[in-house]
Amino acid sequence: SGLVSAMADYLPAALLEACVVVGASSDKLQEVYQVLYNGTPELPLLEPEVLHVLVPPFVSRPQAESETLRPRGKRRRSFLRKKREQLPSSAPTPGSEDISVPKDIDLMALPQLCFPGGLQVTSEQKDEEFHFLVFTNVFGNKTHGVVMQCYRPIQEGTSFYQNGADSSKLFSAYSFCVISKYPFFTALKDCLSCLLIQLKTCWLSDMEDRVKEFAAKLTLVPVPPPGQLHLMFELRPLTIILPAKEDRDLPAVDLDLHLPFLCLRPQQLLQVISCLLQEQRVVLFSADWSRLTLMAECLLLFLQPLSWQQPYVPVLARGMLDFLMAPTAFLMGCHLSHFAEVAAETEDLILINIDKGTVCTSSSDTIDLPDIPPAAAECFTQRCRSLKIHFDLDHWRHASSTDINEQRTQRRTWQQNLNHNIQRVALELIVNIFRDVSDHLNYEHRVFHSEEFLKTREPAEQLFYKKVLETHIFHSFLKDRLNKKMDNFARMELGTRSEIMKAMVEVPRRPTMQEIQARRKSSVTEIRLSKRLGMSLPNLGDDQTIRLKSPPKPVKVFKLPDFPASLSFHSVQSYYSELIQQLGKAIFSVQNENSALLARFYYLRGLINTLCSRRLDALSDFQNLYKTDTAIFPTHLVTFLVDSLHRDERQQAQRRPELKRLILKAAELFLPDDHVKKFQLPRQQLHQDEFVRCIQECRIVKDVTTIHRLFEALADGQPQKVDPELFKIFYTFWKEAEAEAQDVSLPSEVIDHLDYSECVYKLSSCVKTSLGVGKIAMTQKRLFLLTEGRPGFLEITKFRDIQEVKVATAPFLLVRIPSLRIQTSGRPETFEANLKTETELWNLVVKEMWAGRKMADQHKDPQYMTQALTNVLLMDAVTGSLQTQRSIAAASKLAYFDKIKHEVPMMVPKTTSETLKHKINPSRDLAEPQTVHVLLYTPGQLTCNDSEAEMNPKLWVALSGGRVVVFDAASWSMLQACIQVGESQVNCMMGLVQEQVWVGSQDSVIYIIDTHSMSCNKQLTEHRQEVTSLAMDTRDLQLTYSCSCDGSILQWDSSSLKVKRQFHLNCQRLSSIQVHDGTLWCCCDDSIVELKKSGTAQRRITLPSDLRSTSSSFSSFVVIPERGQVWTGCADSVDLCLWQTNNHRHPPKRISLPGTSGVTCMIRVKDQVSYDRMTFHKMIWYFHAVEKELQGHSDSIQTLCSAEDRYVLSGSARRDGKIAIWKVE
Repeated sequence: SGLVSAMADYLPAALLEACVVVGASSDKLQEVYQVLYNGTPELPLLEPEVLHVLVPPFVSRPQAESETLRPRGKRRRSFLRKKREQLPSSAPTPGSEDISVPKDIDLMALPQLCFPGGLQVTSEQKDEEFHFLVFTNVFGNKTHGVVMQCYRPIQEGTSFYQNGADSSKLFSAYSFCVISKYPFFTALKDCLSCLLIQLKTCWLSDMEDRVKEFAAKLTLVPVPPPGQLHLMFELRPLTIILPAKEDRDLPAVDLDLHLPFLCLRPQQLLQVISCLLQEQRVVLFSADWSRLTLMAECLLLFLQPLSWQQPYVPVLARGMLDFLMAPTAFLMGCHLSHFAEVAAETEDLILINIDKGTVCTSSSDTIDLPDIPPAAAECFTQRCRSLKIHFDLDHWRHASSTDINEQRTQRRTWQQNLNHNIQRVALELIVNIFRDVSDHLNYEHRVFHSEEFLKTREPAEQLFYKKVLETHIFHSFLKDRLNKKMDNFARMELGTRSEIMKAMVEVPRRPTMQEIQARRKSSVTEIRLSKRLGMSLPNLGDDQTIRLKSPPKPVKVFKLPDFPASLSFHSVQSYYSELIQQLGKAIFSVQNENSALLARFYYLRGLINTLCSRRLDALSDFQNLYKTDTAIFPTHLVTFLVDSLHRDERQQAQRRPELKRLILKAAELFLPDDHVKKFQLPRQQLHQDEFVRCIQECRIVKDVTTIHRLFEALADGQPQKVDPELFKIFYTFWKEAEAEAQDVSLPSEVIDHLDYSECVYKLSSCVKTSLGVGKIAMTQKRLFLLTEGRPGFLEITKFRDIQEVKVATAPFLLVRIPSLRIQTSGRPETFEANLKTETELWNLVVKEMWAGRKMADQHKDPQYMTQALTNVLLMDAVTGSLQTQRSIAAASKLAYFDKIKHEVPMMVPKTTSETLKHKINPSRDLAEPQTVHVLLYTPGQLTCNDSEAEMNPKLWVALSGGRVVVFDAASWSMLQACIQVGESQVNCMMGLVQEQVWVGSQDSVIYIIDTHSMSCNKQLTEHRQEVTSLAMDTRDLQLTYSCSCDGSILQWDSSSLKVKRQFHLNCQRLSSIQVHDGTLWCCCDDSIVELKKSGTAQRRITLPSDLRSTSSSFSSFVVIPERGQVWTGCADSVDLCLWQTNNHRHPPKRISLPGTSGVTCMIRVKDQVSYDRMTFHKMIWYFHAVEKELQGHSDSIQTLCSAEDRYVLSGSARRDGKIAIWKVE
């Protein structure tokens, strides 16, 4: 039916797509037999033909049924009709009816590929042989084939295999090809090996039925979803395992990945990988057909996450050698006997002899191509030495196994561990080659700065990168990076990034003193290693360094039911029913233990329910993926199921809230942006918006307000536009300054006086100063003189010690020369430098750095210093670009902090200064500041990993648009720039001991972040309105509460993620809840309600009558049960109210907050109540009668949180967008 045909496009394919039998036709064999019987000695090569094509569906419903059950039947095309049209002279295939086959399978080429060396008649029976095929369609989608060749005697009336003496002594080969969408090479080879046992005892006339039964069984086998759940089934006498793929974007690995290491040395393997990365024309050769595909598949897996985009034919039949003349890049394989012919007739091929372990070109014994960068290559070579690739060496000490399946299990476990280690080593190689790519991406405008990236490479590496950057394989990789795909590459790159790189803020990069010193002490190789490889190589010489050698995640194997004895419709239905029943038991057994495993069982059951047309049950299973693992949610299949619901099914679904919501969400498909842009300098005059885009694209500055000031500086004299030629000059000056800074080399005597983290950002020409002749150098902390002659260090001043900076003139012969004078504290004499034409610029620079340092110290905010440094570098570039008299006036427009120092009082009140510890900027990676909506502090025990960084406490920050940023609360460095939780505003967050962070959103979903993977892969969708608050019962940590604005309160079991109880509070808006001593307190617009365990109201504190008359409402509250107190605040009231819970009807004590408009949030810390009042952006602390008023933000405070009662953290609205950290006394 059309419905089933459409469903096939959305259902994951079964294990088997088709089974094809290929051989010589019986007529042809009889003809050959007669010719040879009559004495012709020469054994001919025959033309192979398709004898049988077996495709699903193998089972249909009885005609009376309304729907046809076509297990995963694909849209088909008729093979026989096409064959008759194209090859009218060929022998007809038995059977008169058309056979329809999967649309991606080319049966025209299949006979040649099943007999790539030709179909030979032999005089002796040969052993069975296997080889492997991969078909790729025009869209790059792959189909995989496993071929078994076996021989039978040419004689009528015998069994398929002749037992005993054979008088004919003539044998012909048959090929049995199993075709699958998935690369289960080992599993399908095992399946064909089981079929072989049956074929040995069957008659030729029974062969098709045996093969059909075999194929029908394999179409009943589902494919495991991505993750750690493998499937097992019995196909006697063997037990077959289907391994799951690790990630939805990666292929399953069902082959021995150490094969390339057995055939090639690590250096040769690197050569081959280099050729593939540069998209060369690569040909594999072997005398064993099976090795070709296995070797090719291993090589392509080593490139992950880069995906080969060019033609890929791992097995070329003898009649397909002209494919090697293709002008494009390709990866192909052919028989070793053609090596000399191919090498002689084709140019510029990379020829890999698998059997001899050699790599050469068709014109030379050596490869004239750039090598992989030495640092990454050396690391890879070292890793390879530690791989244990010989099974027998590892297992001689174990007892011999007496059971074949036990022996296979031991081997499989060993192979899985080895495959895991090999994949980690290969991934590390790719990470080490491409780890710096992300530093040259502009995500907002999807731009890659290839030229700038190339400039940062070592000279000897540039040709390699230049070739790679032009390839399709790299372009596809760029798309994933720009989409911020959190795959294995991204996780390893982040995990091995050096601490310096993690701590980098948005300021142009310069080499630190530590790096300059290391450059001098280390060998070239060590420098490259530390620079390119981050933290991945603590000690290459030590075998223990393989922190990549982490064990693979534990695997669960689920056994499918035994196949039905007959393959009637009802037998198949019974099989599926039994499978659903077993999955139900598996779900029950793990529901409180392992949510990832639970998700895989739900997925499989949903799949089988779909096959059985149980659409509502299938949707219910897929709905459960929201709270177990959204990463494997089959969006397209669910959308199809929803669209195909019958009217009565849709009515039933509307009565089930979870399905009703799923139906509403089914239409929300997200299509990622796939375009990639190379940066190009503008060619037309730039208006302000275009100027902002260009500056952000070329990664000079991200902050929009700074770019606006830069625009005013460069557009001076030409209103509202910047000339493209001027932009080019500015860009060139900026990039040259960056490049020159990389070459700064300071004497050791100078470096010893500076901090390891200091960088030289500006250097004057050689000038006369009051301290002698030399060059004035500026770091982010100080000015010093690099003395002339024998270079030495003389400190001029630290920026925080400056008292005055001014321009003066110094007499020189008959003229007066401009000079810069700097007065510092602790030094009576004034420093003076005759900077001549540089004086005005240095005056601007020093004043801006001075003002930035002063503000950074007073506000405890290092961001001010970072911004001042950026302003100074922009001033320098503007002055260098304009080269006119107006250049200083233009540059002065960037002197932001020096300007506001005169406009705004810089002094911070003493109380604030004493209490404020530090400030951080969660929007530093964004173009504009964002409002800090919610803060959550989680102690170090929340995660229990071996990594020290994961043991540290964390600060979770919710910004606008569902963006969550994570900081290490020990160092305040950013751990995760963005975890996306929906697109709506976050209202609340809560940390749980099960290594989870719950996030309540305005879109009514509770998102759950896994603190290990730092990803959001679970959702709770039971609320119908925006989730406003989350709370945990400290007496029973398994119990958590959530509420939504409509008054719904849900009590959750936090381990099973199931709703235990549900209450409803009648109110206009429920804004927050708290749990104290097992009692639930709720904040509504007009009342604070204490609920009994039954959910009924026990106590209600109502809004005072004078506030009700002004339409005011409660905004926040604090309960202090041991004192019987409730503190309340209103968003538009100047009064704070203190209520007694034992006499809540009594009017509250009021504490007036003069000069404010209201209270936005309150928390309790020790015995203090801390809250924010609006208008003046202040935070006020009360401790009994003691009041402390703190002013740390330039916009209203939106959220407060406590860090173990030692610190209070406050987050403000977008005009400020900062987080302040306050000491609690």
